[in-house]
Amino acid sequence: MSTQTRVALAPRKRGRYTVLPDPPEHRDMPQHKHITNADTTLRTRYIDRPDVYVDGECYLCYDTGDLTLYPDCMVAFGVDAEAIDEANGYTISEVGKPPDFVLEVASESTGQRDYTDKRVGYENLGAGEYWRFDYTGGAYHDRPLAGDILVDGRYVDMELREEPGGMIWGHSPALGLDLCWDDGRLRFYDPVAGEYLRTHWESEADREAERQARQVAEARAEAAEAENRRLRDLLDSLRRQ
Repeated sequence: MSTQTRVALAPRKRGRYTVLPDPPEHRDMPQHKHITNADTTLRTRYIDRPDVYVDGECYLCYDTGDLTLYPDCMVAFGVDAEAIDEANGYTISEVGKPPDFVLEVASESTGQRDYTDKRVGYENLGAGEYWRFDYTGGAYHDRPLAGDILVDGRYVDMELREEPGGMIWGHSPALGLDLCWDDGRLRFYDPVAGEYLRTHWESEADREAERQARQVAEARAEAAEAENRRLRDLLDSLRRQ
């Protein structure tokens, strides 16, 4: 891959893009659950935005001749998300712009590449922000959490803060969210709303709690109806005597 930053073409509003192949599958299950969490959390946030593409574990390339990078999660604003989904990947020369946000989650096998070769690769592609999350706290990456922002074609470290309790966080201008390393979990905080986005696991827990509450309510309703029928039958029996 050339070390020269490439200039993206003018955006194409609609139309088919070249369909890309599936990248190699991940084998690191601890890593994969964090990828799923980030992907589903951000997909949920932009579910009603057809101009926002959220995906991961698919190829990101300038053109179809260079299929080497497949980020764990990426977000692009002002694009045709449906057309990119149909293409099974993100080709910058066809979409017309690089993604605004890219995330890599650490794994034992690829961790060092995330903060070395891949950092250079995403910089050359012009990805607006490049974030790295290591759920181990730094065993696989150089840091538990790190973020770079593109300034004049080069990545510059973003400011991160560490709270007394150990939480590490930084702000993503692209997403308008804070990314937080919280006891080995990646969380997204909305500073405008003053709340965390619901994670994949929390959403699943919410759905399970709703299901259980619905079952309890239905059981109570059935019990009440049965008792009403018993009382009506008893009253009818007394009237016939």
